[in-house]
Amino acid sequence: MVDFIRKTTEWILEKEEAMAKSCAVPMSEIESQLQRVHAQKAKLQKDYDDSMAMFNDIEAKLEKIKSIETLRCQKKES
Repeated sequence: MVDFIRKTTEWILEKEEAMAKSCAVPMSEIESQLQRVHAQKAKLQKDYDDSMAMFNDIEAKLEKIKSIETLRCQKKES
């Protein structure tokens, strides 16, 4: 499905580029599309950054737990 959407988007952009070459697309429409893409890109980047921060926090906590358990188990074996 993702591949279909990617190919469809590429096809639409190729058609739009051809129309732009013949001055059939108003500059305001292109600028509007660019603004929407920039906004979506910024939102996606923020969501990604938030998710990565959460996973980094979880990873750090798990590493801490692992080291505590490793030390505790080593003391029991001694």
